[in-house]
This record gives sequence, C-alpha cells and structure tokens, in this order.
Amino acid sequence: MEPLLKLSDFRVRYGAVEAVRGIDMEIGKGEIVALLGANGAGKSSTMNAVAGLVPVTQGRAMFDGRDITDLPPEAIPVSGLTLAPEGRRVFGTLTVEDNLRMGAYAVQDPDDVRRAQDRVFALFPILEERRKQWAGTLSGGQQQMLAIGRALMCAPRLLLLDEPSLGLAPRVVEQVFELIVTLRDQGVTICLVEQNVAGALDIADRAYMMRSGRIVGQGPAADMRDRSADSYLGAH
Repeated sequence: MEPLLKLSDFRVRYGAVEAVRGIDMEIGKGEIVALLGANGAGKSSTMNAVAGLVPVTQGRAMFDGRDITDLPPEAIPVSGLTLAPEGRRVFGTLTVEDNLRMGAYAVQDPDDVRRAQDRVFALFPILEERRKQWAGTLSGGQQQMLAIGRALMCAPRLLLLDEPSLGLAPRVVEQVFELIVTLRDQGVTICLVEQNVAGALDIADRAYMMRSGRIVGQGPAADMRDRSADSYLGAH
C-alpha cells in the first residue's frame, strides 16, 4: 500500500547548517508514527519543512501520491495535512472560538466549519466552556488543546504534532497522549514529534530516531522500546 506521507532524501538547510541530512521516512494511513530525538536532532525542522514553513533544499515530500515539496504553506492544509507547532503559538488576544476559526481558513462551507468546531468541542469540553475567553489567559494544557483543535479544523488526514507534551504537567501529558490515540481511532493519521520517548513509544505504532539530522534507528514501537532508546538520544 502506498504510504500516506513519504519523504525521500529529505534535506533542510539554514545557511551553512544542514539541519536535516537526507532522511527517508514513511507514514502509512491510520498509523501513529513517532519521530524521536534530542534537542537539535532535526525533528522540528523536518515537520516545518513538510508543512511548508521552511524550504526543502533537496529531496521530495509526497503526500497521498502528490508532490507537496514546493507548495506554499497556505496550500498544505487544503491537501489534508496540518501542523500543530511546537510551543502552541495560539493567538493570545483572540478568543478560543476565533482561534479555531483561524484554523478553518481553507474551509469554504460554513456548515463544515461548524461541524469541525463541534468536533473539537466534543474532544475538548473545556474549550467549549471557555469559547469566549482570550486564548492567552488559558493554562498551558488548555492552550495545547486549543493548538491541536485549531489544527483539526481543516479535517486533516495527517496531523503533525510537534512536541505536544512540552512544558505540561504529567497529568496533562497523559491526557494529551490519550487524545492522540482517540484521534487515530477516529481515522486521523498522526506523526508525533516528541522528546518524551517512553510516552510516545507507548502509543505509537512505529518510530524513527533522529540524531544530528539523520535517521539512526527505526522500527515497530515495541521493538524500539526493547532497545536502548537512550543510545539514540544521547550525543549529537
């Protein structure tokens, strides 16, 4: 079966620094795939380049059989792929509801927008309770929920989650990981970028380990747990 996302010889460069060094990676429909590694390994650069936020210097990103390598970032969600970025980046002076609407900018039918918002509120009841509240006044966990909800407003087939557990209390991290499994069960394919190796491997189907811009290990999540993940996450 053709993978939903396929990266081939994928490279990202910032000036003289090559952050992603020719990786090959595949994500199948209905999977949770974890992309793991220490700070600076190239995980976020990979996700940002797939989402069109930084240029790809070499290689190809194929999504559902279509080359999206050089698409502008505003065209990527229309194709069915969205990113919930590291650090949440909600619009603090807009309400929860307005933040969600910002995520639906590519959706033309108002009924589709309303259905997407209802779905987000069903996943995150606290966001419905606070729909008129400024996003900047939410807790860190609630802002992460809002960032994920905003990314879901285009009804993506593939959701890229960049460090969703970063800076959250353990109880909230557990809720976020449970939500990721729920989304997968509802038909959303997930690529999860995480430094929380144990938590990510508990919910992932497969995993890739990155170090210094390269893939240094890959396989079923259960097998990756059996190996020493620390050996991949140590020195850069």
